[in-house]
Amino acid sequence: MTMRLLVSAASSDDARAALDGGAAIVDAKDPAEGPLGPVSIDVFHAIVAAVAGARPVTAAVGDARDETAIEALARDFAAAGASLVKVGFAETSDIRMVDTLARAAVRGAAAGHAGSGVVLVAYADRAHNAVSPAALLEVASSAGAAGVLLDTADKGGPRLTELAAPGWITEWVRLAHRRSLSVALAGRLCAADLPILAACGTDVAGVRGAACDGGRNGRISAARVRELARACATAR
Repeated sequence: MTMRLLVSAASSDDARAALDGGAAIVDAKDPAEGPLGPVSIDVFHAIVAAVAGARPVTAAVGDARDETAIEALARDFAAAGASLVKVGFAETSDIRMVDTLARAAVRGAAAGHAGSGVVLVAYADRAHNAVSPAALLEVASSAGAAGVLLDTADKGGPRLTELAAPGWITEWVRLAHRRSLSVALAGRLCAADLPILAACGTDVAGVRGAACDGGRNGRISAARVRELARACATAR
């Protein structure tokens, strides 16, 4: 199966450019608010309207800290049209707390829309005070998440492919698939990284900065997205 390209949009204009360039998934995220910064619900409504059902729309909802808050966020974004909500755990390595927060997000997404799911996020560059990628697989499987994402927290630091060897990524993807979890990889990816990640067996490659004129905080360029989409289509 061809690896799909996810492009993170901060506005309805970004979303339209991502669509024009051939993104398979349009993700809503505010890059100024961190690696999983949520857009406002009004901006999210505008993104959903711009996509108009042409592609799935997903939403980053931040790093979970509070059970009630993350359940409400997941519910609100799912109700507004998110097929998946992405939840991180940057500030805790307590696996019981991560499990509690993950279950709250899954409950919220299901309450918002019966077809919405949750993707749990681990960071390859957070060795301390964050859930490990290996532990995240167990939580995602037991909590009923739809998938997992391995990302980077520091968007000025190394790319994912500089932090994790292809062999390690391949095994992590394999273990996730064994648990019937979809897998996305992100983290300052560029076009040259996409064949590497496709060879690792991932389902989705997520980009923001590589799709923008002016870097991560710039505006999405349809031409840049088109180049990345071609790289995904030809990667094996």
